[in-house]
Amino acid sequence: MTLVVIIIALALIFDYINGFHDAANSIATVVSTKVLTPFQAVLWAALFNCAAYFIFQDHAVANTISKTIHKEFITLPVILSGLIAAIFWNLLTWWYGIPSSSSHTLIGGLAGAAIAHAISMKGIGVSWASIIEADTIIKTVLFIFLAPLIGMAISIFITIVTIMRNVWLRIGIIAIATFFTFILFDQFESSKIEEGTQKFLKIDKYKADVKAAEAKLTLSPADSSNIKTLAEAKDKLTKATANYEKIKPLLGDYDNTGAAFIAKKANEEGALKEIEASKLKDEVRNANGFLILEAKAVESKADNEAYKKAKELTEKYKEPLKLYCNKTISLDSTMILLNTIYSIADPNKSKIETKISSFNIEKSFTKDIEKSDNRVIAWGIVFTSLLFCLIYIYVEKIRTPTAFRVANMFKKLQLFSSAAFSIGHGGNDAQKVMGVIGVALISSGQIQNFSDLPNWVPISCYLAIGLGTMSGGWKIVKTMGTKITKVTPLEGVAAETAGAFTLFFTGQMGIPVSTTHTITGSIMGVGATKRLSAVRWGVTINLLWAWVLTIPVSAILAAIVYWIVSLF
Repeated sequence: MTLVVIIIALALIFDYINGFHDAANSIATVVSTKVLTPFQAVLWAALFNCAAYFIFQDHAVANTISKTIHKEFITLPVILSGLIAAIFWNLLTWWYGIPSSSSHTLIGGLAGAAIAHAISMKGIGVSWASIIEADTIIKTVLFIFLAPLIGMAISIFITIVTIMRNVWLRIGIIAIATFFTFILFDQFESSKIEEGTQKFLKIDKYKADVKAAEAKLTLSPADSSNIKTLAEAKDKLTKATANYEKIKPLLGDYDNTGAAFIAKKANEEGALKEIEASKLKDEVRNANGFLILEAKAVESKADNEAYKKAKELTEKYKEPLKLYCNKTISLDSTMILLNTIYSIADPNKSKIETKISSFNIEKSFTKDIEKSDNRVIAWGIVFTSLLFCLIYIYVEKIRTPTAFRVANMFKKLQLFSSAAFSIGHGGNDAQKVMGVIGVALISSGQIQNFSDLPNWVPISCYLAIGLGTMSGGWKIVKTMGTKITKVTPLEGVAAETAGAFTLFFTGQMGIPVSTTHTITGSIMGVGATKRLSAVRWGVTINLLWAWVLTIPVSAILAAIVYWIVSLF
C-alpha cells in the first residue's frame, strides 16, 4: 500500500509539472499579443484547466493510457519507474526551454519500464507485441505528426475565413463548418454509447474468451475440456450479442429519451437479465479480496495457484446471486451459499452485504451510458461560433468598423479561444495522469477496471494540473510565443481555436495527443498564411527532433530506472 501512495503522489507531482511545463501552450499567444499579463494569463488558463473536470464526462484518453501495457506486465515498480523517468525528462526539457510532449514522455516511460520488466522475467527473446498495446503506441506515434498537421490545417482555414471582407459570407462559412462539427461530435457520442454498451454486456470479454479457447483447441483438437470451454464461451457471446441487438434501437434515441429511460426499457425487455448476476458477481468477489490475489499472482507460483483457484470458484458465485436477483432467496441465504462456495473473510462480510443489497442493474447501466454524453462539448462549440458571429456583426455592421475596434474585438475573442484551449489542455493532459493512477489502483488490486475509478482521482488530477499551470513556464512561453512566428491577436484567436478543436476531437477518439504539438502546428499554420518565410522553420525542425526523440529517450530512461528500482 505504501508503494501505491508513493506512486499516486508522484503521479500528481508529474501532473503539476505537466501543468507548468505545458502552461505555455495555453498562454503563449495570449501573452505575446499582450491581451493578458503573464500573471493574469496563468490564472485564466488554470481556471479553465480545472473547469475541464465538469465538461469531459468520458475519460477516454485516461482509459487508453491505462491500457498501454498488457496486464501481465503491469506492476507497481514498472509504474514507479515510468513516472520517475517521465518527471526527469519533463524537468530537463523545461530547463532548456524545449516544448516536448508530457503525454509521449509518460507513454514512453511506461512502455520502457514494462519492456525492462518483461526481459527480466522472460529473457531477451520476449516479444514486444506481448508487452505493450501495439495499437495504442502506433496511434500515439502517428499523432505526433498528425496532431500538428490537423492544428495547422484548421488554423489556416480559420485565418482565411476570418480575414474575409464580406462578413455575411464569413458567417455563412462558420455556420456550415459548425453544423458539420456538431454532426461529427454527435457521431462520436453515438459510437461511444454503442461501444460502451457492448463493453457493459461483456461482449469484448466474451470475444477474447472465444479467441483464446480457439487457440487452445488448435493446439489440442481432441481435448474435451477445450471443446467444452469453447462451446461455453460461444454460448455467452451469442446471448450477449442477442441482448445488445435488443438494446441497440434504444440507443439511437438517446438524445430524446435519456440514459435512465434506455436502462429501464432494456431491463423490462430482459436484455440486462443475463448480465445482472455476472456484474454483481464481479463486485462481490472483488470485495472479498479477489483483486489483491490477482495483483499478487505474478509474484510467485503459490500466489498464482491461489489466484487461479479463487477465480474458478468465485465464478460459481453467479448462481446464488442470480437467485437473489430473481428474489428467490433472501440476503442471508445468499451470504451462506456464497460462503460455502468460496470462503468470505469476516472483515469483508458487511461490505459484501452492502454491495448485494444496494446493487441496481438499471442504475449501473445508466451511469455507463452517461459517460459517453458529449453534449456539453458539442453545444459549447455551437455557442462559441454563435458568439463569434454576433461580435463580427456588431463590430463590422452595427458599429462603424475601424482598425482600433477590429483589433480590440480580436483581443477580446482571444480570451474565449485561450479559455477553450485551456479546457482542451486540462481535459486531455489531466486524463493521462488519471490513467496512470488507475493502472496503479488496478495492479494493486484496489479496483477491477478503469470504470471503477474513485471520484477523488479526477478531482485531484484536474486540481494538480491547474496549480501547475498557475506556476507558469516562462522559458517555453518565449519559444512558443515569439520564436516560431510573430503572432497578432487575430492569429492568436485562429491558433488557439484550431488547437482547442484538435484537442476536443482527439479527446473524443481517446487518442493521447500532445497539446504542445497541437498548438505548435496551429501557430505554424497562422504564420504560413502570411507567407512561408514568416515561420522560423529552423526552430520548428529542432522542435520536431525533440518530439521524435521523446518516446524512445523516455523508454530508455525508464528501463534504467527500473533496473535501479529492482535492486531495492
